[in-house]
Amino acid sequence: MDARNTGSASSRAYFEQQREALIGDIAENFEQVLANINKLNRSLEAVIAVGNEFSSVEALWSQFENVMAKDEESNKAEEQQDDEREGEEESRHE
Repeated sequence: MDARNTGSASSRAYFEQQREALIGDIAENFEQVLANINKLNRSLEAVIAVGNEFSSVEALWSQFENVMAKDEESNKAEEQQDDEREGEEESRHE
């Protein structure tokens, strides 16, 4: 029976060694994952900062687009009024 206890003790010691080695590997890999997540976070912050630098340019282009859209709408309204006037004048001449 003493041999069985020695065998089970050695297998338990081997299990503990393997367990500690695996826990160490897992901890190391978690540290790498954390470092990569931090690197990704810094990259995303840099991208957001660059995007924020263009907010004033975007606002300017939006204003330009709105002005151009208003001019286009007023031009269309004027054209419609001109067409209606021409139609009325043609009907008077007939």
